[in-house]
Amino acid sequence: MSETTATLPVVVENDGRPLTDLIAARRAELRDTLVASGGLLFRGFDVGGVDGFDQAVRALAGEPLTYTERSSPRHSIKGRVYTSTDYPPDEEIFLHNENSYQARWPLTLFFYCVTPPDSQGATPLADVRRVYELIDPAVREEFVRRRWMLVRNFHGDFGTRWQEVFNTESRAEVEAYAADNGITVEWVGKDGLRTRAVRDVVHHRPGSDTPRWFNHATFFHLSTLPKDYQEGLLAMFGADGLPSNTYYGDGGEIPADVMDHLRAAYRAATVRFDYQRDDVLVVDNMTAAHGREPFTGPRKIAVAMAEPHTPDTAGAN
Repeated sequence: MSETTATLPVVVENDGRPLTDLIAARRAELRDTLVASGGLLFRGFDVGGVDGFDQAVRALAGEPLTYTERSSPRHSIKGRVYTSTDYPPDEEIFLHNENSYQARWPLTLFFYCVTPPDSQGATPLADVRRVYELIDPAVREEFVRRRWMLVRNFHGDFGTRWQEVFNTESRAEVEAYAADNGITVEWVGKDGLRTRAVRDVVHHRPGSDTPRWFNHATFFHLSTLPKDYQEGLLAMFGADGLPSNTYYGDGGEIPADVMDHLRAAYRAATVRFDYQRDDVLVVDNMTAAHGREPFTGPRKIAVAMAEPHTPDTAGAN
């Protein structure tokens, strides 16, 4: 099947069957459309709450995954269905591909609108094949050559603790996980931890030779945060102690104009829609990046991930 940048997401409307029955009858077609377009939006179904959502995930993509090596606050609603990121409603979450900073990631993401917001609150999407095309070839080539690095600092009295990120109280278990996943660890002070991971910026989805701009280099860079956040974090921790920041893979600073260019490429490729109650959005994680608009009102979105993928370069550092 040839790749396309078709409408994102492709809307699938209720035809009178329960959602899981429709998925069962059209599963192969729906999965092909998901990969080609980057997203499906199931609309007008009586999903049946979180339990029904979990059944839809399993029908289309198999058993949901546990959220590991987490980078944002969220909690389990039931089983392996989680809240969307628990950030304040006035904050934007920039476009990113789930877990692209890790050695492995889910191929499929699910978002279920339990309660829509009063305004905004969309999950904007951007086709990362298009993002790749929009980036200046010289910028791409330098990143491909030098790769990108994520540095994270875990401070015991600020932000998410390393014990929560790695789901353990054991330093030895963290070190073993890091060794298996291409992460270097440095214990700092009494209860601090600094990690570094070097990853590729461009990946190919299984079965495709089309390059994708698949990374968190823009998302985690200090300059992507609001200006007052940047200044506050630098004042508290200094450049070396920031909770997260990105660099070229050799540790070099990424110039400000390059970061501006990358953000502009994502913005230019972005599409959005307004949530309705019981919407189920399915995203092909290696074809579309996702984010979150600021919002007003209650907005409750449940999320799940499925289909773990380990690229050939996993663990390389």
